[in-house]
Amino acid sequence: MRRYSLFDRLITEADKALRTISPGAVQGTRPNPAHEHAESPLSADERRHVAGLMRINHTGEICAQALYQGQALTARLPDVRAEMEQAAREEEDHLAWCEERVRELGSHTSLFNPLWYAMSFGIGAAAGAAGDKWSLGFVAETENQVCAHLQDHLGRAPAQDARSRAILDRMHEDEEKHMKMAMAAGAAELPPPVKHLMGLTSKLMTALTYRV
Repeated sequence: MRRYSLFDRLITEADKALRTISPGAVQGTRPNPAHEHAESPLSADERRHVAGLMRINHTGEICAQALYQGQALTARLPDVRAEMEQAAREEEDHLAWCEERVRELGSHTSLFNPLWYAMSFGIGAAAGAAGDKWSLGFVAETENQVCAHLQDHLGRAPAQDARSRAILDRMHEDEEKHMKMAMAAGAAELPPPVKHLMGLTSKLMTALTYRV
């Protein structure tokens, strides 16, 4: 097998970054679960609200891609490399589904996505460099917090919006699976201050992304 230099890997990651943050560049490999449901009548306020929620989830998937790509640059993870790559592919599906739904609702993805990507990539690379158990611990806690966000959004989305809810349900199922995979692979429990900082950063991201 060919061995890639650090420069080769950096070029590859730069290409992935551009595709991740460029609107419409990522295509899902699985069917969008929203396609199983007809569009429901929503008021203008409901459409703006759901678009804000789905924009948050789209940005969350931008961050997930950056996290996995940053880890791929620095972490070893020999025993779970295939599982991590599969999780990253499933996150690409989420990214495509959320973007499609935002567009259907007549809105746009977040203007801050390049910033969130850069921050998450750096965190992922740092976690990977700290060691596999900490890298997996960061994945597990991230997915745990994402699951909580998705549950909250399911409670806030209009009950009749079956298309958005189908996407959120499938995402929650996948994220919970990713969390369990990381924990089973030996994820370390992150210190409470780190979890708290992650939560604060998430609140800042969601507050900005809901509108912009």
